Amino acid sequence: MAERRGRPAPTTKKHGWRHASQDEAASATGNGRAGDVTSAAPTDVTSPDAASVVQAALYRDGVRVATPASLADTFRELREQEDGMAWIGLARPTEAELLSLAAEFDLHELAVEDAMEAHQRPKLERYGDTLFVVLRAARYLDALEEVDFGELHVFVGPDFVITVRHGAAPDLSAVRHRMEETPDLLKLGPEAVLYAILDAVVDGYAPVVSGVQNDIDEIETDVFGGDPEASRRIYELSREMVEFQRATRPLVSMLHALMAGFTKYGTDEELQRYLRDVADHVTHTSERVDGFRQALADILTVNATLVTQQQNAEMRALAEAGFEQNEEIKKISSWAAILFAPTLVGTIYGMNFETMPELKWAAGYPFAILLMAGVCVSLYFIFKKRDWL
Repeated sequence: MAERRGRPAPTTKKHGWRHASQDEAASATGNGRAGDVTSAAPTDVTSPDAASVVQAALYRDGVRVATPASLADTFRELREQEDGMAWIGLARPTEAELLSLAAEFDLHELAVEDAMEAHQRPKLERYGDTLFVVLRAARYLDALEEVDFGELHVFVGPDFVITVRHGAAPDLSAVRHRMEETPDLLKLGPEAVLYAILDAVVDGYAPVVSGVQNDIDEIETDVFGGDPEASRRIYELSREMVEFQRATRPLVSMLHALMAGFTKYGTDEELQRYLRDVADHVTHTSERVDGFRQALADILTVNATLVTQQQNAEMRALAEAGFEQNEEIKKISSWAAILFAPTLVGTIYGMNFETMPELKWAAGYPFAILLMAGVCVSLYFIFKKRDWL
């Protein structure tokens, strides 16, 4: 661990803390998703804005030596430690709390501004002796079949680690518990805490990958089953994969940048192996996410093809139905014409005008019958020849 620099006395107002909200506390202690909570902190009624301070602890040689009740106490006790490390966890902190930390630990204003605003892309930046890391954690909500993303900002200095969490993931309480159970690793300093956090974030991607793979399998079944909702599911999952890709892809270059500084910053060999393992997992996850996006694009193309084929089949069926209807209309029209011919002849001969020569003609009746029969037979053969009958 680098030598701890001296600090001036804090010039900001003292910040105590109170209990986290019921939802966050229940989530953290119940399902381990809400944040870095291992015990409830005492309420400070004089500082109502300090609810975002989840936990602060001081460590020496990998062992917790103090759990201060406020940020001011944390600052004071850290200054009194010969070779200690502070690990402060915050969830959605207020501007006053971040400014207090910035004044105490000499955090760069740009990094503090990013931590206040959130909605940052994953990145790694170095400001003097302080490393600023932005991570995008993810968790799979099986009931909703959705991917929930959280944002985590980490300040790593010579003798401190500050985590600023925006969202329910990741479970930093599990990271703290794990590190406290392995003091040999924790005594390696803030870098070890950073690598443990990176490992927790990357490990959290595994259930998401499994959940997405299961969703893709279900979508493929829906597509070939003709489910009309398949297109919507493909679109929604594709958007989530875009976000997932934005969370994982930058991590590859970030970890490579950390590995490039092993020699320059004298990183412990154990941490080097630790980081390389995390980098391998990130690379694997990033490749899986790229594969998911390509698979969804292919499924969308197949779905569009199947929908087009279905529409063509429906149009063909409509055309065939129309053709059959036309054939029936032809038959009806043909028989209507055949029956109309004798009606026309009979109507003319039934007018009974005195000047009609046929009224006194002896062969008039047989002639009319033969005329009507001849016209009907002629029309029948004409329509038959044209396949109307």
